[in-house]
Amino acid sequence: MSRLLTVNGLSVAYGAIEAVRDVSFVVEEGQIVSLIGANGAGKTTTLRTISGLLRPRAGEIRFDGQRIDSLPAHTILAKGIAQCPEGRRTFGRMTVEENLQLGAYTRSDDKVEADIRRVYELFPVLGERRQQKAGLFSGGEQQMLAIGRAMMSRPRLLMLDEPSMGLSPIMTQRIFDTIRELQAQGTTILLVEQNALAALALSDRGYVIDLGATTLEGPGPELLADTRVREAYLGEG
Repeated sequence: MSRLLTVNGLSVAYGAIEAVRDVSFVVEEGQIVSLIGANGAGKTTTLRTISGLLRPRAGEIRFDGQRIDSLPAHTILAKGIAQCPEGRRTFGRMTVEENLQLGAYTRSDDKVEADIRRVYELFPVLGERRQQKAGLFSGGEQQMLAIGRAMMSRPRLLMLDEPSMGLSPIMTQRIFDTIRELQAQGTTILLVEQNALAALALSDRGYVIDLGATTLEGPGPELLADTRVREAYLGEG
């Protein structure tokens, strides 16, 4: 496998407040990689910086060998990085199909309709309700739509921020099964998830972020068995 994303010594601040001070990790092509940590640890800030929505104060981000931390968000998206944000953020007054078409706004090829059909195959409920407004959907259905919309840019790297937030256990399992299916279809996944047990069980590799810095790393199953992780994030000990 080759390195697809490298984050090295990342530091990000909101004015005088340092949200991320020393985050480093690697995502190999074809992997699912999880970032876990407590609320406020800097995980979402890290994803937003990779997406180009925030600028780092220090450190570097490389995608497929090229440095991207000074590029605008639309250029980073066009290079193959898409983010599915925390809280879904679908456009409630727009239909399912309109949300999906918006996800392809950077594209000029003739395969957009084929990719919409692919989303409907992945999430049949979206196909059944394609002309309904997204605001009428349940949280789980909106999460499906948010993932589908992100996939419409044909990303090489899909970043998912808290995809199970507010979902029932059954819907959470459905979303995690979909993540595994997307990996099998060739998409590399960077996952931020409060459900550390599910995230690490799914992941090829995991990183623990604490107080804005990377503190532990390893294969997902090894971190899942680590006493420090189980005590801090799985409520054991």
